Amino acid sequence: MEILKKKILEEGEIHEGNILKVDSFLNHQIDIPFLKEIGKEFYNCFKDENVNKILTIESSGIAIAAMAAQEFGCPLVFAKKSITKNIAGDIYLTPVESFTHGTTYGVIVSKEFLGKGDRVLIIDDFLAMGNALNGLIEIVKESGAELVGCGAVIEKAYQGGGDKLRKKGLHVESLAVIESMDHKTGTIEFRD
Repeated sequence: MEILKKKILEEGEIHEGNILKVDSFLNHQIDIPFLKEIGKEFYNCFKDENVNKILTIESSGIAIAAMAAQEFGCPLVFAKKSITKNIAGDIYLTPVESFTHGTTYGVIVSKEFLGKGDRVLIIDDFLAMGNALNGLIEIVKESGAELVGCGAVIEKAYQGGGDKLRKKGLHVESLAVIESMDHKTGTIEFRD
């Protein structure tokens, strides 16, 4: 997606440790008109999959997944990173290691919102090592729903998560795939 690559180059900041900050438009301050285009692109990638639920993880994935859910005309379910008083009944729970935060936390989805008969598309902002997506995939499997694919706005191909998921036979679409980036020079190389 060329407009995404351009936005990354113009507004993204590369930090030491392979951290790409895109918080001016994607995951802190949200560029709504731009995210509408992201939602449309995910719809185009998965429109033939009969998606009836979008699943993401809080918090950065929510705005992106909401735009995709709007395009599909289906509900958005987001996995919470902690148990709250407003989650009633049984839950699906799986551990997820965060590359960015350097911690492991349990992600939770109420069984009320995900189960047999659901055709689930997982959406997230980044795909690096694949930890978040793998955790959500486990929740989908445990629920008895069918996983139709995974979408990421930005994939860091050099961290291998996307390739591992594809080798498992999963339909994975990333809208911008970064082959390499260098915080010293500020350069980013994209996969075509």
